[in-house]
Amino acid sequence: MRSLPEPRLVATDLDGTALRTDGTVSPRTAAAFAKVEESGAMLVFVTGRPPRWMGAVAGAVRHHGLAICANGALIYDLHTERIVESHLITVDVLAEVVAQLRANVPELLFSVEYEAGYAHESDFPHAGLGTAVADSLTGRPCAKLLARHAGLGADELLAAVHAVVGHLVTATHSSRKGLVEMSAQGVTKASALAALAGEHAIAAAHSVAFGDMPNDLPMLSWAGTSYAVANAHPDVLAVVDHVTATNDDDGVALVIEKLYR
Repeated sequence: MRSLPEPRLVATDLDGTALRTDGTVSPRTAAAFAKVEESGAMLVFVTGRPPRWMGAVAGAVRHHGLAICANGALIYDLHTERIVESHLITVDVLAEVVAQLRANVPELLFSVEYEAGYAHESDFPHAGLGTAVADSLTGRPCAKLLARHAGLGADELLAAVHAVVGHLVTATHSSRKGLVEMSAQGVTKASALAALAGEHAIAAAHSVAFGDMPNDLPMLSWAGTSYAVANAHPDVLAVVDHVTATNDDDGVALVIEKLYR
């Protein structure tokens, strides 16, 4: 089992991991996050969320840390609340992916996350969260393409997407429903985290990461020490070094408090 007595980087997923089920950051967890930066270590939130969903989080964590958003596509500075780096799906690839999936996986509905803004087809289930209904979603580069299927589970849909367009985009999921998220080929939470760590001369061995869902697996595999919260997906629980308490029981804070006494 790998051990990490003095991590220089702490990376954590948000929803289902560091955030409580109601989406809030507990006072204990916020204090633990502050302790990471106060110690001189780097704090990185690594999430499937787009930047437009990070405002409340930035305030709750007292504007500490950086965020890797949209599963690695966007780097967002919580100190200034600005995107500082982008890795987007190009227009030609986006159009090809949507065309191939429509032809091979019937009844899919799509939405896209851009660097700024969100668009969706009119029947997409998350429509209430969006800012625009679009007849075509492929007119400009995007950070993340989402596909929803009412009749398939997340694991089943992910396998179908991999089979059809796995050579064009990197697909994953962070939901227990039939929702798959696609990034530019090779873009993952781990790729973005590794690049960010490299810029700061931090080796993977000097990092610790927390997660709960399959989209966290690349990051957890990269980190020197990996933790799952007790409520994590079975695939995550099977591969991590350690399991901490659930997200609602401040599992991430519990570990950080021990690491940074």
